[in-house]
Amino acid sequence: RDGYDRTPLHVAAYAGRHEAMRALVAAGANPNALERDRYDIVTIAAVANDLPTLEVALSVGASARNTTSRYDGTALIAAAHLGHAEIVRTLIRAGAPLDHINNLGWTALIESIVLGDGGPRHVATLRALVDAGASVRIADRNGASPLALARGRGYKEMVAIIEAALARERSSVR
Repeated sequence: RDGYDRTPLHVAAYAGRHEAMRALVAAGANPNALERDRYDIVTIAAVANDLPTLEVALSVGASARNTTSRYDGTALIAAAHLGHAEIVRTLIRAGAPLDHINNLGWTALIESIVLGDGGPRHVATLRALVDAGASVRIADRNGASPLALARGRGYKEMVAIIEAALARERSSVR
């Protein structure tokens, strides 16, 4: 490990060196190792919006379910906050926990609202999360619901997506 606690596999993931990633794991590197900021190779790829590196990371045994970062989050939360919709969809398919709550009290869905800009990338991210079954009912630590958070920011498209999900819930309960 280097001074930042990165393994050669972390460095290869940061650099997008896919063959090196495969070779390192084949030689025994732990695909779920964490560096000093508690990033694994899945989170590295997710934050960088690097779909090819994410796909390699998942193919060599890295898990989309890991708790990572100093915020006790997940790669899904990091990608949602940045509006990396295709990364979010890939992580969902890989089994990332949809409703994980980080130490800020936020889920990926909440981060797409609170740290997003309400634009097309974050709307697509929110839609992917809702379509996958992420809860639109989990509130932040202050009790604000995703609907209230989106309304408070004036994110009309996000409000519509959340309201439609809530309406589907109500109609399925009947």
